[in-house]
Formats: sequence, C-alpha cells, structure tokens
Amino acid sequence: MNAAAPITFDRATGQLTGAGMIERAAVAALRAGSKVTHPFEHRGYSLGCRIVSTVVEKREIIVRLNDDSVFAFPLADAYWSRMLNRRYVYEEELDRFLRVVAGVDYAFVDCGANFGLWSVLVSSREFGRHPSLAIEASPDNAIKLRRNAELNGNRFEVLNRAIGGSTGGMVRMSGRKHEALSIIPDGRPTSGEEVAIIALDSLLDDGHLKPSQRVVIKLDVEGVEIEAIKGGRRLLAGDAVVICEEHGSDKNHTLTRYLMEETACRVFMLDPTTNKFEQVRDIAALDRIKVLSWVGYNVFATASRFWEDHLLSMMPLVATV
Repeated sequence: MNAAAPITFDRATGQLTGAGMIERAAVAALRAGSKVTHPFEHRGYSLGCRIVSTVVEKREIIVRLNDDSVFAFPLADAYWSRMLNRRYVYEEELDRFLRVVAGVDYAFVDCGANFGLWSVLVSSREFGRHPSLAIEASPDNAIKLRRNAELNGNRFEVLNRAIGGSTGGMVRMSGRKHEALSIIPDGRPTSGEEVAIIALDSLLDDGHLKPSQRVVIKLDVEGVEIEAIKGGRRLLAGDAVVICEEHGSDKNHTLTRYLMEETACRVFMLDPTTNKFEQVRDIAALDRIKVLSWVGYNVFATASRFWEDHLLSMMPLVATV
C-alpha cells in the first residue's frame, strides 16, 4: 500500500481507503467509541481519542459527507472523530433546520467555523448550494478551515477574524482544545495567538452580505456571543436568524435572557417533550430543557416572521441512535 495515499472514509458506504492495519484498527475503535458514548452526549470520548492518537501516525483523514462534499481533520481528533460513526448526526436540530430550508434563497455566515463542517455542508448540493462565509478566530484552525475550502473547490469564503462588538483592534486566543478556544480579556498577560476583530454589521459594510439578503448565522464563539450580537444589530433587524449555543452549565441562561430582554428577537428551541421547535416565552423553560451541564443547546433567535414561520412549521425531529 502506498503510505503517501490519503486516508479516506465514506460515510454513505463505510468504505475506508489508504489506511494500514493499525490505522484501520484505530478507525474501528474510534467508531465504536462514538457509538458507545453517543447516549451520554460523547462524555469521555475525547479521552479514548487521545489514547488512540498515541498509537497512530499524525495523518489527515478525509471523510466524504455526501456526493459533493468532503471534510478533513487529523486522524484520532478528539472532537471530529465522531464523524466516523456513520449514524452520528452532528447538531441534529441544526442539521434538520438547514435541510428544511435548503430551497430558501439565503446566505450562510459560519462564525466560529472551526474546521468548517457547516460551511462545507451548506454550500453543498444536498443543502442548497448557499453562498457561505466561514469566520474563524484561531490562526491554527483557520489553516485547516482553508484546507477544507480547497478540498471542496473553494466554494465558500474564509476569514481569519474574531467576532466582536465592533470592528477594530486585536484579541488573543487561549485554550488547548481547538473546539473550545476562548478570547483572553484585555490586560491579562498572555502569549496566545493574536487576531483582528470584526463585527457582524461590518459584513454589510464590507460587501460580504447585502442589506436585503436573507441570512442564517451560526454563532459559536465560545463566550462572546452577547458582544457579537451587539455588533450585529443592523443585521439581526433584517431577515436573519442567528443560531447560538446556550451552555448547559449556565443556570442563569444568560444568552437567551439577553436575546429576550435586550433585542427584538424571538427565541426558539427544540423542546424534547414535543420534539418540535417552540418559542421560549418563559426563561424558566430552559431549566427543563438544559439537563446536561457539559452539553451546548442551540437556540434560534430571529426578528423575522419569515424565519419564525419556518421554525414553527418544521415537523418533529426523528431521533437517531
């Protein structure tokens, strides 16, 4: 076998190519680990991935997601290796929403894009081939993000920027996990990566988005979501829906509280009792929905009747195993 051949995995067929015996065993272990930990929201899975990573060479694996999309990440990556489980659906409620609105004319903004999974998918044929802009603060992550853009024909744009309340200035990044980096507050000494700040409304000013355009914004910026929303007031006042993460450990529901009390947005969330999207009218409802402290729960916020109608008309989600 040619050792230089890329390792590839097809989620539709389960076919693995370019892998040696040890790498095949590693992929099998990573897949089994995802299946075992899935009922616990992959609690402990990252530990298993780190153990597997000690016995395989540092190589890239390219996963075929659908007929015109691939997604690359390091073999045994502690976060993305769950994609080797063919039955695993990443962020099921978001996946369902984006499939339902595939035929809608909108632009996608992927804030905190990481390696770019959602930008790859939303710009694919299966999800409607929407124009997509992937914004990632970490320079290291942005390298892998650009790699995925190149593997998919550069069909989405990449910006290495941190999302903030206003455009201008620099911040530094900190953290050991690429999927959980954080912005370091001003004045704290650090040697972290430095990156320029951009506000969401600047995407209108810079021509990345048109004022009359429908927009779907995925906002996963690890703790600075409120600042990001403050910097996107004009954008959110239009035909936009923003999808952001409520951390299960936040018993005060800070993000949703801000959206409901300080913006014109209405907030929607997948209710496990109805398996449908419901409007959050009472903040206390989140006490029932957010049951796991280590899990992020997506909330959908919009001031647009168009997006509200789409959320409320969605059929109940079908649970995966």
